[in-house]
Amino acid sequence: MATRPPPPDDPDARAKEAYWRNYLENFNRTQTMARPYLSRIPSGPRCQLCGSPFHGFGGGLMKLIGKAQSSVNPKMCNACENVMLKHRGGAEVPSSMLFADVRGSTSLAETMTAGEFRDRMDRFYSAASEAVFANNGVVDKFVGDEVVAIFSPMLGLDHPSRAVAAGLDLLRATGHADPGGPWIPVGAGVHTGRVWFGAVGDGGRVELTVLGDPVNTTARLASEAGTGELLVSVDAATAAGLDAALERRPLELKGKAQATEVVTLRVDGG
Repeated sequence: MATRPPPPDDPDARAKEAYWRNYLENFNRTQTMARPYLSRIPSGPRCQLCGSPFHGFGGGLMKLIGKAQSSVNPKMCNACENVMLKHRGGAEVPSSMLFADVRGSTSLAETMTAGEFRDRMDRFYSAASEAVFANNGVVDKFVGDEVVAIFSPMLGLDHPSRAVAAGLDLLRATGHADPGGPWIPVGAGVHTGRVWFGAVGDGGRVELTVLGDPVNTTARLASEAGTGELLVSVDAATAAGLDAALERRPLELKGKAQATEVVTLRVDGG
């Protein structure tokens, strides 16, 4: 079970929060320039933070510079994990989130063998990871048939537009712009707000995570999106510089007292 953030009056907690705030809110040019290149070196899976590949030619190349898949957390390389262990904690920062999930995965699974379904989902995870990494985002987690990604200021102050671009790239990668239709049906949501972003965990294991109401809002948007739709909250759409003339509509989200205004984007011209 993940540990809770330390009390705010804890000096060590304040120091770690200061570290994370500086890390997350300030554009990191070196990391930003490196990630797109690292994420293109075959082959996945790769570190969710720096994009270093773990297997194949790329994995061997990374080992030469001291990077390898962590034996404790397979989603991180040992170098990034060591940084997270040293600076366990986080800070509240403005960020953008992308949630995307497969529509009708249960019905889809009924049409194929378990092995075929697993291959289809692996293809979806790969397409999602590539779309997120290409737009300088961090893959937070895969939960069943859903991907959760974070876009923070440390990889560019344009995080809202990067989150939107990643969502559209994923819809294209899954075939929603193709004449024959998608090879897997996907709906997605993007929202921007202040979240707690950091590393939590017990013992020698840490996990990157993001917490807060904006995360819940993004999840609700994704659950409401139809096949081939990217629902973008007006907050994120405005911050991303989307055309102000795009049609907006109020959406009643589960658990939210007020309606959320959204813009609907598609990649098929609809």
